[in-house]
Amino acid sequence: MARSAHQQEKLLWLQRIFLQETDEAHPLTMQQLIARLEQQGISAERKSLYLNIETLNQCGMEIIAERRGSQTVYYSAGGDFEAAELRLLADAVASSRFITAKKSGELLKKLEGLTSRHYAAGLRRQVHVPSRIKNMNETIFYLVDELNRAIAKNVSIEFCYYDWVAEGQTLRRVARHEGQRYEVSPWQLLWEDEFYYLIAFDHRSRSIRHYRVDRMGDISPTDRHRQGDEE
Repeated sequence: MARSAHQQEKLLWLQRIFLQETDEAHPLTMQQLIARLEQQGISAERKSLYLNIETLNQCGMEIIAERRGSQTVYYSAGGDFEAAELRLLADAVASSRFITAKKSGELLKKLEGLTSRHYAAGLRRQVHVPSRIKNMNETIFYLVDELNRAIAKNVSIEFCYYDWVAEGQTLRRVARHEGQRYEVSPWQLLWEDEFYYLIAFDHRSRSIRHYRVDRMGDISPTDRHRQGDEE
């Protein structure tokens, strides 16, 4: 077999081909696999591909070889998710009210990368969400991550709290109490009615309060230990 600068990439390309192009309904023959690799500047022989497929199977992939008619075909049995599981996740992302249309599209694209391109096309459906908030704070994903880190580090946080004010078809955030910062000890994140809420001990009122995460902003952890354990 002629060597090329891309030979060391062969296993990675072969894995990508199986994951993105094949499934039970769309298998590839050995000759088609060789042709796909050649498109990437990688030459391959049948004998070496048999060994490569065996290696991929040993590393956790499930590549099926089936005799169909006069040919043997090969395809990936799927990744970590079954088709029905990906459909469930895709529909949840597409219909979620708090995820903006832009972020919904980005997440769906990432989900599509977990299955073959043939099935991926069916994951992206036009789901009408009449109550979707058009300019909801897209940083909510990072806010949730920051809150989880503060909980893990056992420290209090400071933040500004906002109200959403309707302006036509969109919403604008307005800071409460002229931007005065809150200090709370975060204890738990709650998902209810398609919104994230933070359950926290409020240092000023000395009581447990709930804060909607999409209304929080400018979060910063402190170096002070959390309070309110007994409450």
